[in-house]
Amino acid sequence: MLNHMLDSFSRLPKDYLVLLVSALPVLELRGGIPLALSLGIPPFKAFLLGVAGNSLIVLPALFLFEPVTCALRRFKLWAGFFDWLFERTRKKADRIQKYESLGLALLVAVPLPMTGAWTGVIAASLFKIRFRYAFPAIIAGVLCAGVIVLLLSLLGILSWKAVGR
Repeated sequence: MLNHMLDSFSRLPKDYLVLLVSALPVLELRGGIPLALSLGIPPFKAFLLGVAGNSLIVLPALFLFEPVTCALRRFKLWAGFFDWLFERTRKKADRIQKYESLGLALLVAVPLPMTGAWTGVIAASLFKIRFRYAFPAIIAGVLCAGVIVLLLSLLGILSWKAVGR
């Protein structure tokens, strides 16, 4: 089954594959931009695809996260998962509660695991940040993260070429 899924993904056009990877939780554009560059997509297009894929999930996730979470928490397995997820997000609460929208943007902008747009949506929901503040903050964070990931990826590619590999 896994081989079938991987085969299906390999048949997708490169642009769609980058959009899909950039929209996935955990990977987000931190995986999408390096993937795009490794597929030979030019840097500016890699940036646009990564940011677009990561941004596509923000609007629906902000509206649907809370109702879907409430519905799924009725099941023991999902309740445990969301308890764990919310606890991880609360550990980053100081910055968000102190600076609200700016803190949310900074949380999303840091290109580390568990700090992207999905975590921003969860944090906005947990800390009851209004949509009109949360949406632009998360998008600003995605843009900043995209620039950082692109630059780090290009530096990695350039340094890799410089050592002759």
